[in-house]
Amino acid sequence: MDQRLEPLFTPWKIGNCEIKNRVVLTSMGGTDLFGWMEKNHFDRAGARFILEAARNNVGLVLPGCQPVYNPMFGQWLHKNRRMYQTLKEWLPEFHKTGAKLFIQLTAGFGRSFTISPMMEKLYVNPALRAASRPFMDLDKITASASPAPNRWSDKVPSRALTVGEIREFVDAFAQTAQLLREAGVDGVEIHAVHEGYLLDQFTLKYVNKRTDQYGGSFENRYRFPAEIVQAIKAACGQDFPVSLRYSVVSKTKGFRQGALPGEDFVEAGRDRSESERAAKYLQDAGYDMLNCDNGTYDAWYWAHPPIYMPENCNLADVEHIKRFVDIPVVCAGRLDPRAAADSIAAGRLDGAGFARQFLADQRWVTKLMEGREKDIRPCILCHNGCFNMCHYEGVPNDQDLGDSLHLARCAVNAETMQWDRHYIKKTISPKRVHIIGGGLGGMEAARVLTLRGHTPIIYEKGDELGGAFIAAGAESYKGKLRDLLSWYKRQMALMHVEIHLNQEIRDVARFGTDQVIIATGAAPIILRGVHGHERMVEAIEFLNGEKTVGQRVAVIGGGLTGCEIAYELALQGKEPVIVEMKNDLVAQKGVCLANSSYLREWFALHKVPVHLETTLTAVHQDKVLCRDKDGRTVEIPCDSVISSVGYLPNPLEGRGRNIRFVGDCKQVGNVKTVIWGAYETAMKI
Repeated sequence: MDQRLEPLFTPWKIGNCEIKNRVVLTSMGGTDLFGWMEKNHFDRAGARFILEAARNNVGLVLPGCQPVYNPMFGQWLHKNRRMYQTLKEWLPEFHKTGAKLFIQLTAGFGRSFTISPMMEKLYVNPALRAASRPFMDLDKITASASPAPNRWSDKVPSRALTVGEIREFVDAFAQTAQLLREAGVDGVEIHAVHEGYLLDQFTLKYVNKRTDQYGGSFENRYRFPAEIVQAIKAACGQDFPVSLRYSVVSKTKGFRQGALPGEDFVEAGRDRSESERAAKYLQDAGYDMLNCDNGTYDAWYWAHPPIYMPENCNLADVEHIKRFVDIPVVCAGRLDPRAAADSIAAGRLDGAGFARQFLADQRWVTKLMEGREKDIRPCILCHNGCFNMCHYEGVPNDQDLGDSLHLARCAVNAETMQWDRHYIKKTISPKRVHIIGGGLGGMEAARVLTLRGHTPIIYEKGDELGGAFIAAGAESYKGKLRDLLSWYKRQMALMHVEIHLNQEIRDVARFGTDQVIIATGAAPIILRGVHGHERMVEAIEFLNGEKTVGQRVAVIGGGLTGCEIAYELALQGKEPVIVEMKNDLVAQKGVCLANSSYLREWFALHKVPVHLETTLTAVHQDKVLCRDKDGRTVEIPCDSVISSVGYLPNPLEGRGRNIRFVGDCKQVGNVKTVIWGAYETAMKI
């Protein structure tokens, strides 16, 4: 192990609870022990994930947050006593690992509750709203500190919680914590004065407009979380550790308005000055640890950093707040292990929180300790599998129901939290399998086939493996994607997969009755009906460095690829202009709001021109002509034009029961659909 990492593996204490090292698995929705958005029960999939991480040298494990009042079916978490008995029976196996377990409890989401189109229909129709109340009481589960707009929908506003409801929540926290202590859990974490969830909404001045004992003054706004820890300590004893998930700074300008790194803005929520006071106040109320990051759902990219956010984006604020408390402080949020180790060694931090990297590779801490960092499958910060809650103009959460109910899966690891359907099953009939295309889909298929006992052979027409993913990882800020590509290439080498580069296969008939997987990707859509289309540079040509562009660049297409290209151009000091036919940028399913809101707000802050509901009509040498939604001609001066209007499947022709298609040549998608589809295809052979 790199000596610089050694501070991560020193013991520390939370109250009287000793933790063997400083690595903390922080909570993610979907890794819950008592189920997620379903009737409460002991969740075997969540337990498997947690146990696997604990067996791989995590010091403190925090499963996914458990609402003390379940949004689905209206259950109070302390009512189902049987699952606590099951937890008690399971815990000895967990504690064999030497790790400690804190269960995270939450009062809920309030105005941040994710609204779908189906929920909007239930709410706006009085009859449906009444009929749905027994299994989804939207009026109750979206209630906030004060009447407020929902983060996702204008059709489902939040009302104010009553004092009676608040007291019911406080009692529920205490009863639940007592049951958890009796089951043998090492502590609890309260979620949260953090991320703009319900408890945080009470603390934030831009949300809380109450005039009773839970609003107005500083003490009143922080009364709810203070009463919770006091009730837990009264029920469980002063020696039972209670951590608090805490956002140091809200980084929020107002409802649905975040503040970007480096932006000069007026804080609408908790600023550093208030946080210095709040952290001490919450410590004195009884909290034993602060588990910290930044942000709210209105500034979601701080709590769920996409790849555009700086590494260690929350570290400076967390280090600052540690100076004002005497209890341990943990930092989370795109944290680099070495930076965390340096901070711990210097006494500026007590614990290092990591989350999504565990979805990509549950054994990554062990590999880090063993000096095998090249073997760690990296998280690429995409949110495609774990948190693809998507939102754009006029549309609330655009997400498949299966994704809503099953979070904490991983785009780059098809097995995580899907062990019942994605698992390696050895073949009893080994076969030779020819794979046409050495992109991500082709390599994932080869990896799974090898693990199963088959013999894959990859044919790639280019001079290196990677396919379109080489271009996808080309921008300066895409280091994590390049890491994933390196990981796949390393797997191919370690598994001794036979690879033929610079070999284009035009006819699969040459392989006879052997099994064949076609993974030839997609082809760009060419706007042949547009005058001067031949002057345009295709997105992949630009990303691969095949063609250069001038200073002023019109980017045609404001989906994720086009926006990322415009972002890269701006970072290079060029002047991009985005032209998009839809009424919003990144108006596509599968792109998390944390990712898309960053790009939209970054373009607005840096005054990148964006033309929505606008259609390209002609490309000239020094300008493009477009038509806006009112039929008017828009003239945009530019030196170059990049086309990023989408792709179409480009499969090699082939028929027969021995031929299968994977990736974008079957259906254009994203990293998740490519990798999961390739895994499933390889399992069928």
